[in-house]
Amino acid sequence: MHVAALQMVSGITVAANLAVARQLLERAAAQGAELAVLPEYFCVMGLKDTDKLEVQEEAGEGPIQDFLARSARELGLWVVGGTVPLRASDSRRVRNSSLVYAPSGQCVARYDKIHLFRFDNGVEQYDESRVIECGAEPVTFELPSADGHSYRVGLSICYDLRFPELYRAMKADVLLVPSAFTRTTGQSHWEALLRARAIENLAYVVAAAQGGAHENGRHTWGQSLVVDPWGEVLAQQAQNPAVVMAQVSAERLRAVRLQLPALNHGVL
Repeated sequence: MHVAALQMVSGITVAANLAVARQLLERAAAQGAELAVLPEYFCVMGLKDTDKLEVQEEAGEGPIQDFLARSARELGLWVVGGTVPLRASDSRRVRNSSLVYAPSGQCVARYDKIHLFRFDNGVEQYDESRVIECGAEPVTFELPSADGHSYRVGLSICYDLRFPELYRAMKADVLLVPSAFTRTTGQSHWEALLRARAIENLAYVVAAAQGGAHENGRHTWGQSLVVDPWGEVLAQQAQNPAVVMAQVSAERLRAVRLQLPALNHGVL
């Protein structure tokens, strides 16, 4: 099964971001991808955190969700909409939600980001909890592939990457990590964390990132990549919009898990 991690440098205008996302999805489909993953905040990187509130949607309706459903249906792709701001129980916040669309255009899974990023090094300050309401439950879905195999796919978002217990709980074959890592944290931790999650879970990791200098002045690390269950990087792109393609193999999963049956060994 061919998978694509789509890298973007999203701006402040939803319509312009959706146009770029559509171009990347079309390229992924033309290259034979079955699954295409957009990055976190693919639809908007606002001038301020509260801009998310202005474009939030009710679950199941709205132009961003319509775009994802239509693209999946028209291109015959499994599409993961990085994250979409959905209405929360608190009117001052949104849910940062990763939505999965089958080639039929149906939304088959939703994951609300559990771990909310906070960082302050005296120069850069981030606190997602100011405008995001956290989720509570891990989410997986089954993806039947044209290769005759069905893959259990686990959903996560960006800062979740630092919490290995989330990934082990999902017991997935493929782990998705749409992200918008900062340049500061990304240059030190991004690849190491992604490869660790792949190795620990003997699973593929597909990480679609924001990567570049944004219209709002923010700089994201990029380096969208796909890692195999042995921790080998199969494909990657440093910066700028791109389609990062790689192949997921059920045979490779089975071989690695037979060779090193760590998933069968209990914990204390």
